[in-house]
Amino acid sequence: MVTPLPKSNLQLGTWLQTGSSVIAELADLSGFDWLLIDLEHGCGTEAAVLPQIQVIRHAAAIVRVGAPHPEQIARALDWGAAGIMVPMVSTAEKAEACVRAMRYPPLGDRGLAGMVRAFDFGLHAEKRPPVFHAQIETIEAVENARAIAAVDGVDVLFIGPMDLKLNLQSRPGRTSLDFGACLREVAAAAKAAGKACGLLCRQTDDFAELQALGFTHLAIETDITLLRESYRNVVQPLRV
Repeated sequence: MVTPLPKSNLQLGTWLQTGSSVIAELADLSGFDWLLIDLEHGCGTEAAVLPQIQVIRHAAAIVRVGAPHPEQIARALDWGAAGIMVPMVSTAEKAEACVRAMRYPPLGDRGLAGMVRAFDFGLHAEKRPPVFHAQIETIEAVENARAIAAVDGVDVLFIGPMDLKLNLQSRPGRTSLDFGACLREVAAAAKAAGKACGLLCRQTDDFAELQALGFTHLAIETDITLLRESYRNVVQPLRV
């Protein structure tokens, strides 16, 4: 029998892809620990990010940028995002570049503006250092997971399952690792560096097994998939 990690270690999140501040507020009130505002594959534009952050009062608002663009990272942090997720972080060098975009000199290159929302418009100091979720989505990233985890400023190694599975399928012979072995390797890399490990999950996944492997930051579905299944569950029984 798999024994799950203590629930106190578990950080539950979900993806926000509609760009709706109403759905963001509802998700926030539903008890999640963190919410991911998705600028990579989501329907919302960058203009929709601030209204969503403004209604997220209990959970941590994490913004996934489409690519490691320093200006987009800085803007999301200035608006008050608690952290940033960057896709396709395949090397330690890429992780270091992301960290520099998130930190002020001398540790990074982020520009300072004391009147932004992150500083309560100049009334207070910035509340806390931003959290960095580095997405592990390729074979190369799995192979470099220990080096990425060792980068100061990387807080969470977060596996993107769809892209990692596609990478494994489209490059047969590139590695002897299957998806399960990749999960174990990334979890071990995070644990060795004292960092957290995360994964985007379906409701049907074995959460106890994932927790036992060391995954603590689990995102459950997306607002779109949850709405889709809810609508289908209403309509389909009535079509019989």
